[in-house]
Amino acid sequence: MSISLSINQIIDAVRDLDGALVVAPAVGDPAFPELAWGDAFFYYAPDRVMPRNVQPYGTIVTKDYPGDTASDLDPADRWRVNIHVDRAAFRELVGDRDAGGGDVGNRVDPATPDVVQQHPVYGSAGWVAVVNPGPATGTTVLRLLREAHDAARARYERRR
Repeated sequence: MSISLSINQIIDAVRDLDGALVVAPAVGDPAFPELAWGDAFFYYAPDRVMPRNVQPYGTIVTKDYPGDTASDLDPADRWRVNIHVDRAAFRELVGDRDAGGGDVGNRVDPATPDVVQQHPVYGSAGWVAVVNPGPATGTTVLRLLREAHDAARARYERRR
């Protein structure tokens, strides 16, 4: 089955996961820097409190960030979902394109929509990215978010 996803559909799918916390700063939210407004950050936090010492396991960004412009997210209706995956999944998803950003295989233009690829900045840390998930990647994005959520839950339980 192939599906296209909207930002809200992804956020709703993550919110449905047990123990998930979605932090989505609205425009004007004084608790977050302006740059984060309109984006979403996914955590495993069964207490519903945003963790202070843990990175999110997934994000949605709706604009270019300083030092992260290769996906060309500033035009209207362009956004990117970013997901932390384990090494095996990273290799499965990006093939010969190594996590260090080297040109081992056929690199994909980071602005290409509906393609799972290494994150243009954080690929070396095991992050993959999809600009505007569509029919080719929608199902995969939801699966990867569930897997990242489960991994975050396992890390949380080990720390307890």
